[in-house]
Amino acid sequence: MAELLQTVLDTTDVRRLAEFYRQLLGLTYRLGDEEPSEDEDWLVLTWPDGRRALAFNRVDESEMAPSHWPAPGAVKHMHLDLTVSSVEELDADHARALALGAELRLDRTDDPDEPLRAYADPAGHIFCILVA
Repeated sequence: MAELLQTVLDTTDVRRLAEFYRQLLGLTYRLGDEEPSEDEDWLVLTWPDGRRALAFNRVDESEMAPSHWPAPGAVKHMHLDLTVSSVEELDADHARALALGAELRLDRTDDPDEPLRAYADPAGHIFCILVA
């Protein structure tokens, strides 16, 4: 049976988006990807134990249509779910995500069963942070 290696996000600026998720999730660059180069088409981020987490693939701007979710009829393309253990952690990560360049798209922190916030990352990909 196949196993998931990593999630790949298309973006027009691989370093910018990789750096956003590196700081947001505490990831590290794969060996060889640490230093920026002029023609970056692909970067990989790993968990501290070396397992791959996310990869970033450069695409032309004409290939990127940012999601306008949760607007009616808007598509998400894909999204990432990130979990925290408390509303206090959700609030702390909210401030950090905004400081890193995320845009808040949905705030459901008043949901007693599953408090969450949904954001767009700097390239327009949707991600949620929820209390699990």
